[in-house]
Amino acid sequence: MSGPSPSFPESARVALANTQLRRNMGYATQTIRAKRALVVDELPDWEELRETGRAIKESVLRHLDEHLEALEQSVTRAGGQVHWARDADEANRIIAGIVSGHGATEIAKVKSITSDEIKLNEALAARGIEAIETDLAELIIQLDGDESSHFLVPAIHRNRAEIREIFLEHLDVDELSDDPRELAEAARLHLREKFLSARVGVSGANFAIAETGSVLVVESEGNGRMCTTLPPVLISLMGIEKVLPTFQDLEVFLQLLPRSSTGERMNPYTSVWTGTSEGDGPQEFHLVLLDNGRTAVLRDEIGRQTLNCIRCSACLNVCPVYSRTGGHAYNSVYPGPIGAILTPQLVGIHAAESLPYASTLCGACYEVCPVKINIPEVLVHLRGKVVRHKQAEHSGWRARLDPEAAAMAAMARVFSSRARYERAQRLARLGQAPLARRGPISHLPGGLMSGWTAMRDLKALPQRTFREWWVERDGSRADA
Repeated sequence: MSGPSPSFPESARVALANTQLRRNMGYATQTIRAKRALVVDELPDWEELRETGRAIKESVLRHLDEHLEALEQSVTRAGGQVHWARDADEANRIIAGIVSGHGATEIAKVKSITSDEIKLNEALAARGIEAIETDLAELIIQLDGDESSHFLVPAIHRNRAEIREIFLEHLDVDELSDDPRELAEAARLHLREKFLSARVGVSGANFAIAETGSVLVVESEGNGRMCTTLPPVLISLMGIEKVLPTFQDLEVFLQLLPRSSTGERMNPYTSVWTGTSEGDGPQEFHLVLLDNGRTAVLRDEIGRQTLNCIRCSACLNVCPVYSRTGGHAYNSVYPGPIGAILTPQLVGIHAAESLPYASTLCGACYEVCPVKINIPEVLVHLRGKVVRHKQAEHSGWRARLDPEAAAMAAMARVFSSRARYERAQRLARLGQAPLARRGPISHLPGGLMSGWTAMRDLKALPQRTFREWWVERDGSRADA
């Protein structure tokens, strides 16, 4: 059994020491940001689209039960089968059972962060079933035994020279340059036979339409189209928040999503299927609806807006923290600002208490979010939950031994009395003398305090407070 994941600060410290990673991340995120800015500026009604997207998603969450029941009826009517999964274990059992029931020992898989959330590949491997990743970046990650660090570009932390070495080691090629066209061709040749031989395809879902039962996947390479049309059996795994009421709602999201994600006006491949059709495409379709903590998120009036996310990754590309540390530092399949608020809500605040602090609260993520998730608001909300959780966990004598809790308690006592507060001011002026000889305090002693001044100066206390100045000026006590 593996131990607990390291905290974000621990992982970030390791990532920041990797100069190649920082170069890779900086170049990639800047490139995507620039492309997004160009195509967004083309639309005079971009802000209206964002507001419409937010309104649709919030309406969906208010009536989620009704839309999901309508979706189940529509999928069933169109010849598909719907399965409800309360958690990761149940979803993995359902999918593995379908695959095994058809005697298949491998599946062709479309990139799906939801399948990564439930660790589907590992669960299938434990049952003797191999999941073949067909997205180019996911293939790179799988071959190297690595993990994704970005929603749309899972291998964003790798440059093409590193990818060349991975392909030379794992693919049946003797010579290969680091030219992107040659790298893509090597992957294409490797995957072609997998597409043709797979008996079961597995996909995620960007959206599903309640009124028609249609499921939609957008992608840029065409591998998704192969996986959702060639195998005789198709399984789609979808978080319950991905449902949309009507087909017309797609008009909004098919403008918001590609511009916010890949910086394109539209996705190169938009695949939509509705149930099954005799002689055309998969003859058996299964839709697995996953909860896995989402209904718990719905109960939080502030945190529930996190479920509006359409996985575009725009917040990752503008985040000054993510662009320097990369996605692995978050120790979650959901990295970046959205991961910092989604992961603690799905797995529990106790299991990811450092993530709400993995932010400068600069607000850039909120500015670019196509569905206007107020990520800074949720971060502050979750930080409050972390504090309350720690207080409950370290009650009594344990709280008194915690340096931060003891400091806050002492400050509360000082601030509750004017006499104590003014006495503390006088003592602080005397105590700062050795540290503030040249104005600002640039270094504080001790491990915790020196960490504060390592990145910022602390303004020294003035020699006179406002009250003292007023008394000297007015000649009477300043009781106001």
